[in-house]
Amino acid sequence: MGNLYYNKTAQWIAYAAFFAALAIVPMAIDDDFLLNQLATYGVYGMLALSISLCWGFGGILNLGQGIAFGLGAYGMAMTMQMQTQTESNPIPPIMLNNGLDYLPFLWWPFQNTAVGLIFAVAVPTLFCAVFGGIMFRARVSGPFFAIMTLAMLSAFYTIILDQQAYTGGVNGITPPAPFQFAGIEIEPYSPLAYWTVFFALLTATVIAKLITQSSFGLVTQAIRDDAERVRFLGYGVAGYETMIYTISGLIAAVAGCLWVMLVQYVSPAQLDVGFSISMVIWAAIGGRMSLIGSIIGAFVIQGAQSYLGDAFLSTWLLILGGFFIIIVRFLPNGLASLLEAALGLLATKKKTTTKTPRESNCAEPVPAE
Repeated sequence: MGNLYYNKTAQWIAYAAFFAALAIVPMAIDDDFLLNQLATYGVYGMLALSISLCWGFGGILNLGQGIAFGLGAYGMAMTMQMQTQTESNPIPPIMLNNGLDYLPFLWWPFQNTAVGLIFAVAVPTLFCAVFGGIMFRARVSGPFFAIMTLAMLSAFYTIILDQQAYTGGVNGITPPAPFQFAGIEIEPYSPLAYWTVFFALLTATVIAKLITQSSFGLVTQAIRDDAERVRFLGYGVAGYETMIYTISGLIAAVAGCLWVMLVQYVSPAQLDVGFSISMVIWAAIGGRMSLIGSIIGAFVIQGAQSYLGDAFLSTWLLILGGFFIIIVRFLPNGLASLLEAALGLLATKKKTTTKTPRESNCAEPVPAE
């Protein structure tokens, strides 16, 4: 009997059980604030999932995932802000406060909710496709690509911070009303908001899992292990890397939209370097080569920060750093490797205790008469 950790059927059963547990949360909790907080963890889970897909399965260490997340968040905030503007008052307060008496061209698409949502997701996804295509065709990889994403993240952070009249600057954008779509208002603290995040996380996870089990996913994992060998076999390595990087960015952009829907706020902090590095830590601690492990890693770390951060204050960062060092040193594949090892031991034990009749006869021959 093989290790169940690598059994595809067992994996899908584990995923079904995990999401079934998440599905009953709204029925078991009547605290609106806690429900909103758990929905926010779902957004963090999507970010960890995107890092796992890009880094764990694609071998692309992305320290600038905050670009896709932040651009998606700003697009959603602009859409929500324009939902509250009227024909008699079409200019948001952040512009009036900065001396603008007209609606900038940049904001025009967000006057329509459907178009605004498309732009909020499409713009960061297109950026990932273009940026990734340029980098990977130039064979920029490893720590060099990580540094480039970090530099690009800092550039976006500076631009958004400086363009106060268009982005709100350091104060960001605070839509005054909940998001509305198709005549339905999604109150941030309602079960509907939780279900929206739940289905988005479920959809992203299923799609990511199918990708990893497809022929495309197998080639991508081969590129992670030895890009040169795959290139010599005739595969377009740059195309595969660009595609997995772009899909990862798409998931992060959707997460950014959902995050603004839940908190009704966005600022340059969402493009902060520390936040993007946190995403990598979630995936590393949970298990970067396990989609569900990365999601659980985000849940555990953010949950611990919410309940222990106030108690330990700045010391919490030292605790998190120490925990991260321990994981990297002793569990390079994250907490998911503990389950892998446990199931491996179980399989080995069953294999040694269960023998075929022939094996039993060979091991314990019957004494001659």
